[in-house]
Amino acid sequence: MRELTYRDALREALREEMVRDKTVFLLGEDIGRYWSGAFKVTKGLAEEFGDERVRDTPISESAIIGVAVGAAITGMRPVAEIMFGDLTTLAMDQICNQAAKICYMFGGQTTVPLVVRTPFGAGVNIASHHSQSLEAWFMHTPGLLVAAPSTPFDAKGLLKTAIRGNNPVMFFEHKLLYPIKGEVPEDDYTIPFGVADVKIEGEDATIFATLYMVHKALAAANELRKQGISVEVIDPKTLVPLDKQAIIKSVKKTGRIVIVTEDCKTAGVSAEVAAIVAEEALDYLDAPIKRVAEPDTPIPFSPPLEQFVIPNEKTIIKAVKEVL
Repeated sequence: MRELTYRDALREALREEMVRDKTVFLLGEDIGRYWSGAFKVTKGLAEEFGDERVRDTPISESAIIGVAVGAAITGMRPVAEIMFGDLTTLAMDQICNQAAKICYMFGGQTTVPLVVRTPFGAGVNIASHHSQSLEAWFMHTPGLLVAAPSTPFDAKGLLKTAIRGNNPVMFFEHKLLYPIKGEVPEDDYTIPFGVADVKIEGEDATIFATLYMVHKALAAANELRKQGISVEVIDPKTLVPLDKQAIIKSVKKTGRIVIVTEDCKTAGVSAEVAAIVAEEALDYLDAPIKRVAEPDTPIPFSPPLEQFVIPNEKTIIKAVKEVL
């Protein structure tokens, strides 16, 4: 099977959906002819589809999402790009009070088929305002779906599902994933939300990991295997809906779980997963739940300090050995 980068898989999904459905259009800062997006995901699309369907916007996140919500409820399928995930904070009313609630507030008489694409995560030395992981904020908002693909295959399939659906979707992409390559079929395909992927099967402990942390978890699992420790790695692919049964099934098998995420530890994604395990699989645990996440601190600009706060293979291996 051919290989594509994560970036190219996203671009291919956007292009195919724009060809398939004339109501799909893109909008965001610098996504058009001049810049092609901060991470070049939209490269070439303005030239192919024109400026009406690939719209460069002013530097106003609230305007981008406000326009997208209005377009969605009047029959279009907008895909809005927010240049950095941190800047979703400038459109929280439009996302959390409008997009997320309109279907409910109008008794299901209208839907909001909107996708908000945005990169999250640290590791590229661009300081606190451009390096956060805020997935848990949007998990906490009823009415929003949350996608977090870790591979090119999942990125393309989940994005196509998101665009074709009738719900607002927060589609999160880690910055360090864009150059990663993986197998992507040439045939049209979609991936359902709410179905986790068991990346590696194991017997001794479960690692639940998201986005770029999936790759670090896999590296840790490979190292642990050399030491005779069998680890199961679970990638949820979507956080809302979350495949709780896959998590519980794995914990029942291994009796131990290490939860690895890049967001802050307090009230983060790892806290929700830990609560699920505590509520629904406590009797199957042979050791306390262990969480590996960033400390509750702004992401440093200094490269050594940034690497210090980001979870890595060594901290994951240490956590697994602790639960064993």
